Amino acid sequence: MLSQGVQAKDKPAARPNILIIMADDLGYSDIGAYGGEIRTPNLDRLAAGGVRMTHFHSAPSCSPTRAMLLSGADAHVAGLGAMAEGIPPAMRGREGFEGALSQRVATLAERFAARGYATLMAGKWHLGQADGQRPAQRGFQHSYALLQGAANHFGRGGFSEDPNPLTSATYVEDDKSVTPGTDFYSSDVYAQKIIAQIGKVGKKTPFFAYLAFTAPHSPLQAPVEDIANYRGRYADGWHALAQRRMAAMRAKDVLPGTLPMDSASFGPSQQSWDALTPAQQAVEARKAEVYAAMISRLDANVGKVLTALEKSGQRNNTLILFLSDNGPAGETADRFSVMPGVADKYAKADNSLAGMGGANSFLFYSPQWSEASSAPSRLFKGFLTEGGTLVPAIWNYPGLPAGATNALVGDVRDIAPTLLKLAGVPVENRIGDRKVAYLEGADILPWLESGKDNRPITHVAAEFYGQAMVRQGPWKLLRVPAPFGSGQWQLFNTIDDPAERQDRSGDHPDMVAGMKAAWKDYAMRHGLPEAPPSPPAAGHQH
Repeated sequence: MLSQGVQAKDKPAARPNILIIMADDLGYSDIGAYGGEIRTPNLDRLAAGGVRMTHFHSAPSCSPTRAMLLSGADAHVAGLGAMAEGIPPAMRGREGFEGALSQRVATLAERFAARGYATLMAGKWHLGQADGQRPAQRGFQHSYALLQGAANHFGRGGFSEDPNPLTSATYVEDDKSVTPGTDFYSSDVYAQKIIAQIGKVGKKTPFFAYLAFTAPHSPLQAPVEDIANYRGRYADGWHALAQRRMAAMRAKDVLPGTLPMDSASFGPSQQSWDALTPAQQAVEARKAEVYAAMISRLDANVGKVLTALEKSGQRNNTLILFLSDNGPAGETADRFSVMPGVADKYAKADNSLAGMGGANSFLFYSPQWSEASSAPSRLFKGFLTEGGTLVPAIWNYPGLPAGATNALVGDVRDIAPTLLKLAGVPVENRIGDRKVAYLEGADILPWLESGKDNRPITHVAAEFYGQAMVRQGPWKLLRVPAPFGSGQWQLFNTIDDPAERQDRSGDHPDMVAGMKAAWKDYAMRHGLPEAPPSPPAAGHQH
C-alpha cells in the first residue's frame, strides 16, 4: 500500500529523459531516506519528490543485476548466469554462462538509440571486455567505463597487480583506452563524465543515461575529509547500528515487512562485537567510517548531477531511478586470496589505522557490518535470501506521488519494460539484423502512480551458484545449500517474516507444489542441473 505523500506532480512531456543511477553493494538502510544515519541529502531529496519501493529486488551480485537491468531478461538469457570471475567448472562453455552480456538480448541503450535517443554511460560496466562486448558496441553512443567489476577508487590499478583481465583495471572512453589522472576519485569522475555527456546532447534530443558508481564496493576508500565526518560514529558497534537503523526504518515507513517492537534478536549480535579487543573494535569502526564516507561522497556527486539538470532546464522532464545492484557485501580478505594477485596486493597495502581508507589501503566491509545494513533481512550479497537481493529503489519523475512508499513486489527485470513504455519505445524482438529475447518483467509505473501494490501474482524464479528461489508475490520458496541454509526447500512470507525465520511449507503444500513446478520449468528452460554447484563462500563474489 501507498504511504501518505504530497500531491503528485504534473506529468512530464512526451519522450522524457531517463537517468538510472546505480550504487555498488549499497545496503537497504544505508541512505537517509531508508533509515540510515549516513548523510545523503541529495538522495533524500529524490525520495521526498518520488516513491520509495520497499520490496524491490535485484540479483544477488553485480553483473547479473546489470545484465538484467539493461536487457529486461533473466540473467541466464543475458549470459550472466554466473560471474565471469567464478563460472562453475560444470557450467563453462554453456549457454547462459558466458560471463558477458549476450547478443541474445538487446540493451536499453540499443533500444533507445534506435528511437532517436542519445545514449550515455559512465562508471562500472562489468558486462564484458572483448570486442563486441564493451559499452560502445552495446548501444552507448558516449561512455566512460571501468570494464572490470572493481578497482582502486583513486585510480591506482585493479584488485591486483596481476595482468589478469578480470582483476586488473581497464578504463575506456568512447571505446578508447584512457588512464586515470592523478586527481582521480571514482565517484567524482563518473559524475563529471555523465554531466559532460548530457551537456553535449542539447535540449532537443532526449537522453537515456546510465550512471553506475563503483561505491561503496571494496576496496573501501574515500577522501580523508569525508572520512573525518564520521569519526567515532560507529564506536558502539554493528548491533547498535542495526537497532538504530530498524527504529528509523519504522519511523520512515520503509521497514520491509512486519517486525516486533523488540528487534534485539535481528541483525548481528552484541556478543560478536563484545568479543573483539579494543584494537579490533577500532579497526572495525574505522571500516564503517570509510564506508559511510564513500556513500556521502556518492551522494554529493548525485547532487552535482541534479544541479546540472536543473541549470539546463532538463530536470522536470527527466525520470530518475536510483537503486543498488545487490545487498551489502560481507567480505573478508582471505576469501579473495584465490583470485590472481589479490593476496600479494593485500599484503602490501597500508591497512594501519591511520592509513585505512587511503589510496594505498585495501579494506573490505565485514559480514557483521553488512548484516547491520541489511537487517532485519537475512545475510547479504551473494545470497538469494532477502539480505542479498532487497535493495533501495527510488523512482522520481513528475506524475508520481511525492514522498510516498510502495510495497509492490518488484524485480530488476521490471525496469526495462517500465522505461520503454514511459518513453513510447516499442518492444521489438529484432535489433538490426539480430533476433533478441523478449522482456520478462512488466511495466510497474501504473502501480507507482496509483500507489497500489496489487499487481497480478506470477511466479518469478532465480538461480545463483546452486541456490534456487521462486517468488509468488510476497511468498518465497527458497533453497540454500549448507552451510548457509538447510539445502531443503523452505517457504517464507517476506511481508510477515522479512528475516525468513519461519518455514511455512507445511502450512501450504499446494502453494509449494505449484512453486516447485515453476522452478522445474525455469531450470529446464535455462539448462540448469538438478543439483548445481554450491555457492561460493561469503566474500568471494564481486
